[in-house]
Amino acid sequence: MIADKLQQVQERIVKACTAVGRDPASVRLLAVSKTFPAGSVQEAFEAGQHAFGENYVQEGVAKIEELKDLRASIEWHCIGPLQSNKTRVVAEHFDWVHSVDRLKIAERLSEQRPSSLGELDVCIQMNVDGGANKSGLAPREALALARDVAALPRLRLRGFMAIPEPADDFATQRALFERAREAYDQARSEGLPLDTLSLGMSADLEAAIAAGSTMVRIGTAIFGRR
Repeated sequence: MIADKLQQVQERIVKACTAVGRDPASVRLLAVSKTFPAGSVQEAFEAGQHAFGENYVQEGVAKIEELKDLRASIEWHCIGPLQSNKTRVVAEHFDWVHSVDRLKIAERLSEQRPSSLGELDVCIQMNVDGGANKSGLAPREALALARDVAALPRLRLRGFMAIPEPADDFATQRALFERAREAYDQARSEGLPLDTLSLGMSADLEAAIAAGSTMVRIGTAIFGRR
């Protein structure tokens, strides 16, 4: 049951926060529903989960339309790579975008966001381990982009997102996440009003929380394997 799995994930979050002296309320759970049907989203919603992440734009939009009766109560996050030809549909349908890694993408989202929807919340995607096949910017470049994005209208810069290469041990996982935390702290010290570090998935949420994550993106542990 999805409700039972959600409860188990919440318990992991509480335990991880307690271990490092953090308030569990400081970490939000984003349920990653990619490849699962709208019915699974609705089941999670009925169990109390209201924020959902989608990697694939068209799939996400189809679920948003299918669940339009719940639109006022569900927060939809686009968390996958975003190409220029998809910015308009994202700007028109989603509440958050976690994967901004180019100024051009941010400018298009800004231009195409309907004023009737209010500001679009965005995170800059960071590549914290230098993986050649990973999307995102090196920390210094991410900081520079954050400064530019913060000045754009109809967007609200919230923070950074990262997806490090998988690591087997807690210490390595935490060290990678702390690179994102350092950039986040630097941006805040410069006066950028950030409040979000989107770090951690099913296999490494504990290390992400120890490093300072404020939002964990959990799919497998809630919906099962794809």
